Amino acid sequence: MSESASPTRPAVFITGAAAGIGRAVAARFARAGWTVGLYDIDPDAVRATASELGGDTVTGAFDVTDPAGWDRALKEFTGGTGRLDLLVNNAGILYSGPFGEIPLERQHRLIDVNVKGVLNGCHAALPHLRETPGSQVINLASASALYGQPGLATYGATKAAVRSLTEALDLEWRHYGIPVTDLLPLFVATDMMTEVARGSKSSTTLGVHLTPDDIAEALWHTATTPRRLRGPHVLIGIQTKLTALSVRLSPPWLTRAVVGWISKADSL
Repeated sequence: MSESASPTRPAVFITGAAAGIGRAVAARFARAGWTVGLYDIDPDAVRATASELGGDTVTGAFDVTDPAGWDRALKEFTGGTGRLDLLVNNAGILYSGPFGEIPLERQHRLIDVNVKGVLNGCHAALPHLRETPGSQVINLASASALYGQPGLATYGATKAAVRSLTEALDLEWRHYGIPVTDLLPLFVATDMMTEVARGSKSSTTLGVHLTPDDIAEALWHTATTPRRLRGPHVLIGIQTKLTALSVRLSPPWLTRAVVGWISKADSL
């Protein structure tokens, strides 16, 4: 941690912070003067990212699928900051392609990282969040949680699980005063898009219109907006908002047909 660290400075703990959305989120909060915890499975990459960003940063490396790793990282972080104002569960992976062609071990890994990683983080962070007045959690979900997409079946299922967990904890933790929110963007211009394009036609049909900075700005706005003015889900981008509206208002057969057309599935 830099020498400027102060227990009065708000502190954010970000997983998957070495690149992409996590890096952009870290940069946004660093510019705002927060103490930023950058955590990733790659120790060298996360240290390099922190060095490039500057500001008041803390770095560490652990696997989000390891509960003991979470406990160690959070204890080290809060031991230096004295607080945990915001947990950002950003770490995630993606494999795409026909469901039957993706090896089962890869599909299990998706569940381990994208679902268990978020569950582990929320569970380990709760004692620290309860000790920090005004604390909150923001999870990175995806527009793929709104309706399953061919080529992204298991990935979408993991994000739907994050969406459901977010809703439940937002209600369960309200007596602690800890809001839990998720962000649901569609396609974002990160390295993950190479994997998406290889296994799903949706990105080709719809295009990629969001950048990591767009997500970081939305997350910053969410974190700094009073809870009474927002719900548990933040839809990012016009395409996500239209998809959510369609799923809610259209008859099921029409939603299925539209999603099938977007993904260019062989059969509707």
